[in-house]
Amino acid sequence: MNTTTPSVTTFNDFGLAEPILRAVTELGYREPTPIQVQAIPIVLQGRDVMGAAQTGTGKTAGFALPILQRLMQHANTSASPARHPVRALILAPTRELADQIYANVREYAKYTGLRAAVVFGGVDIAPQIAALRQGAEIVIATPGRLLDHVGQRTISLGGADVFVMDEADRMLDMGFLPDIQRIINLLPPVRQNLMFSATFSGEIRKLAETFLQHPVSIEVARRNAAAENVEQLVFRVADAESKRVAVAQLVRERALSQVIVFTNTKIGAGRLARQLEKDGLNANAIHGDKSQQERLATLEAFKKGEIAILVATDVAARGLDIVELPAVINYDLPYSPEDYIHRIGRTGRAGASGAALSLMTGADERLLDGIQSCSSANCPSRPWRWPAGARTHGR
Repeated sequence: MNTTTPSVTTFNDFGLAEPILRAVTELGYREPTPIQVQAIPIVLQGRDVMGAAQTGTGKTAGFALPILQRLMQHANTSASPARHPVRALILAPTRELADQIYANVREYAKYTGLRAAVVFGGVDIAPQIAALRQGAEIVIATPGRLLDHVGQRTISLGGADVFVMDEADRMLDMGFLPDIQRIINLLPPVRQNLMFSATFSGEIRKLAETFLQHPVSIEVARRNAAAENVEQLVFRVADAESKRVAVAQLVRERALSQVIVFTNTKIGAGRLARQLEKDGLNANAIHGDKSQQERLATLEAFKKGEIAILVATDVAARGLDIVELPAVINYDLPYSPEDYIHRIGRTGRAGASGAALSLMTGADERLLDGIQSCSSANCPSRPWRWPAGARTHGR
């Protein structure tokens, strides 16, 4: 079932409770984004949702605000954990995305009396156990660590009547399907289900059929298409060594004070960051081999502008929410068109303009052809645009 856009111009039009509106106003939210306009009324009705939205569309508020509104009837200031059982579960594929959602939910809920907690792997489980024992109506989690808590009986999902699966496509890409099915089986049979994904492959739709009940379908952009406000350029270079020179040149020529550079491997990310540092550029890397504390510290420094160039792999960068990021650079072309969409979705967010700059050698022709000519339902439909004069680097 599809839905049409309601007549909404401000957050006041949704009928949200005053504590929620106060928090939203303090965060500087003014006009709802298209995904918020469509999703919030449907979620408030208790309907299941299958939402297709690119990153940077305001998706988190689109599901978090109505969930808080629905849970307001249970809000209380009691210190007793028993008064704060888990009522909503939000599942995310990566630690970074889970932590980002948690930060947003915590801000939205600050005046409501509702509590939120986040659990993810790669860090000591003890503080998470302590947080869960204090009670939390909303839990944001990655699948593996959530099941660890279930196994240790530090969390009960028997009262969770709202289930959100965010970035469902990435969860399946990362092999979480068995964990997801186990988690779904732990939830009450009667509940509200919300699934959000940037792409909807046949596998994703098959999964949706197993737990969504007559969902409302919401799409705020052309399916799997790159953002129209993102300038997409491809630069040919002679060889792999020329790519590093090209990155430095693009950063300096375009005066990029903040940019994410994507590589396909963890080793490549670390090596490139070190090389850029030797070139006199302020760079650091974020990838799966770094500890969670290191990754969060690097990300925070990047958000504050203390690091200009963040070199990242796809998994590490999933869920990064950087306000007004001017550009991303594909040092390595991604192996799949879907990953290309996710990468460039980090720039040009929420209506702002951005640039996606990709580097390629002759060995990358196959990857480029796959993105340009892909015709399946899961591939981007917007072609790459070549720069006027087809500038080359390193030749």
